[in-house]
Amino acid sequence: MAYPQDPQPGLPHQAAPPYPMVQHPANGQAYYPMPVHLPVPEPKGMSIASLVLALVSILFGFTFLVPLAALILGIMGLRKEPAGRGMAVAGVIVSSLILVVWALIVVAFFVIGLSAFGIAVSQTT
Repeated sequence: MAYPQDPQPGLPHQAAPPYPMVQHPANGQAYYPMPVHLPVPEPKGMSIASLVLALVSILFGFTFLVPLAALILGIMGLRKEPAGRGMAVAGVIVSSLILVVWALIVVAFFVIGLSAFGIAVSQTT
């Protein structure tokens, strides 16, 4: 069965693409241009910064600012950047571990200092 608008009867009917036909500049034939879809790079800045700051905080974790910034950037990266999820998770885990380790070190020094002070005071009296 042929459709009246078909240029070639006997071929199955196909709907026209949703974009218009254009004329070829060299030979004047009409054709449908191929659409070009370029992938848009997804942002990963906060996730990368979180991972880098988490690794830097291994040496500079005693400041508590570097791992805290890494933790905040990692959480923000998890919420806003699905493409950098792996780096954000790694940044959150490493910075959290560094914060816990340095907090334990500070508490240990504080407890040792207080016990040493208590021993020194008890020996002087």
